[in-house]
Amino acid sequence: MHKRYLQILVIEDQEADRFMIDRALRRNGLQEEIQFAFSGEEAIAYFEGQGKYADRTLYPFPTIVLTDLKMPHGDGFSVLEYLKSKPESKIIPVLVLSASADRDDVKRSYAMGASCYLRKPADIEELGRILKLFYDFWMECEIPVIDTAGKQVQTSSQGKLGERFGPVE
Repeated sequence: MHKRYLQILVIEDQEADRFMIDRALRRNGLQEEIQFAFSGEEAIAYFEGQGKYADRTLYPFPTIVLTDLKMPHGDGFSVLEYLKSKPESKIIPVLVLSASADRDDVKRSYAMGASCYLRKPADIEELGRILKLFYDFWMECEIPVIDTAGKQVQTSSQGKLGERFGPVE
């Protein structure tokens, strides 16, 4: 197993939930800095590098996103819609972490491109268990390599599909 660097952006409007998420990830081995946005609107400003987020050394483009659904000023659905509509960000795994058990929310999240939908428990120990699974899983997964500005890093085989498989006869 090789360790990789995860740049996590958590989009959550509730301060207590942000604290619990940060604490649960730290308890389970995350050493990288976690960035937080407090609404969908702020998250989109982060993705676009607007205002204070223009400094990509302080606010690098995330390699993975955790978002709540129900937030004022741009909900999690607006985040999914934005990310999945842009070629440079549609490759980023987006995990919905929501207290909502509404089946329509789950269905809509997946239909809009969410990588998974996790129910947010009220208990910090249970949240810790869920986020440990999340962290361990994504540390093992291969995810697209992007630079700090969110641009996909060119690979040696990119654009060579026909060369790798040869002509179809």
